Amino acid sequence: MEKRVMRNYVITAYLVFWLMVLGLCGTASMVFHAPPVVMRILSNICAWSPTIVLLAGFKYFRKASSSRSIRDFYKKAFGGKISIATLLLAALITLCATLVTVLILSLVQVKAFGSYWNLGVYPFWASFLFSVTTGPTGEESGWRGYVRPYLNARYRFFAASIMQGVIWAFWHTVLWFVDSDFMGLQMIPYVLANVIVMSGLCFIMNFFMEKHDNLVYGIVVHFCFNFLYCFLQVDILFYIVLSAVYIVIIALLCLLKRNRAGTAFKTEAGGAQ
Repeated sequence: MEKRVMRNYVITAYLVFWLMVLGLCGTASMVFHAPPVVMRILSNICAWSPTIVLLAGFKYFRKASSSRSIRDFYKKAFGGKISIATLLLAALITLCATLVTVLILSLVQVKAFGSYWNLGVYPFWASFLFSVTTGPTGEESGWRGYVRPYLNARYRFFAASIMQGVIWAFWHTVLWFVDSDFMGLQMIPYVLANVIVMSGLCFIMNFFMEKHDNLVYGIVVHFCFNFLYCFLQVDILFYIVLSAVYIVIIALLCLLKRNRAGTAFKTEAGGAQ
């Protein structure tokens, strides 16, 4: 029963998002020729589809959750203790992954580090606001608040993180074709990079939220990842290098997780003696 409910949530979140992007954004762009700022606002609205689906159908979807009401759901989602040090560390890892990738790219392509950045068409404050009000606040209730606890309760750290990453990545499928600069064979490394990087972000979130089960961690990590992309000007090589960086991060987090589990086991065994 719970498995079917969760599957229905994921499918519905996919379909609603794809229909919103193609219907809402597609109509605004192709029929009304909406300006970039309007398109950006509409894309932010579309990003809220996982939350819209969850809240609209909560009486049904709560069957796969321990929460009996929306209030109870958010109380649990934001109920975990927040450690400023670990929150900053999670943010720093996410930011550094992108910055290190750009640094590697600048060395490989023999270009200035600053040449990969552009302030874009919006003021800094607008880019900040757009970044906060899109995926970080729009998606996290669904993917991390609802789906993550379900998968984490049934699978080990590695499998749960991979599954969350794959589900999250392929939700973006429609954007790969309508909001991407890549076509043809370049789509292959681009799609693979999306799956690897989003899985890596899920590893980061899961690692820190395992001890500090608060949705703020997911929001902050998601924001740190999205925000830098407001200013990036990169080619397909960037995504290839970024994938390699996140594979390293995944490996390191798995090692730390194993060491953490080993330490906890020894502590429990010592206390039992």
